[in-house]
Amino acid sequence: MKPTPYLHFDGNCKQALDYYTEHLGGKVAFSMTYGEMPPQPAGAPVAEAGCKPDPNFAAKIGHARMILGEGVIMVSDCPPGRYTKPDGFFISLDPKDTTEAKRIYDALSAKGEIFMPLGETFWAKAFAMFKDQFGIPWMINCEKENF
Repeated sequence: MKPTPYLHFDGNCKQALDYYTEHLGGKVAFSMTYGEMPPQPAGAPVAEAGCKPDPNFAAKIGHARMILGEGVIMVSDCPPGRYTKPDGFFISLDPKDTTEAKRIYDALSAKGEIFMPLGETFWAKAFAMFKDQFGIPWMINCEKENF
């Protein structure tokens, strides 16, 4: 079994997905808008049921899958009125060296909120904690050998 993070966005999933693809070197393996989804069988729950009306909802990402190195991150926009800010977790990236750690840190932390700037710790050559411009919490952890 391999855990896979599934990130929700408040209408800006496409922008976040494009940004992550560009700056993390990910590849979008699948993407579908709510408008492209097949009709639901009679009686099945509908994603936008009970939500505030949004005429642009059909163009929002209903599900996407990005391959990132050896892992996968899945993403979607929340139906209108259902978004909650991410809390209580970080997505941890383990770059191969400090140069890659700095490049990723500079790209993802730009316009975000830095909790711990990139720097050396007793276990890592480079470590950082921050939220990106889309509100997603990240850690960069370029470990030292023997940790």
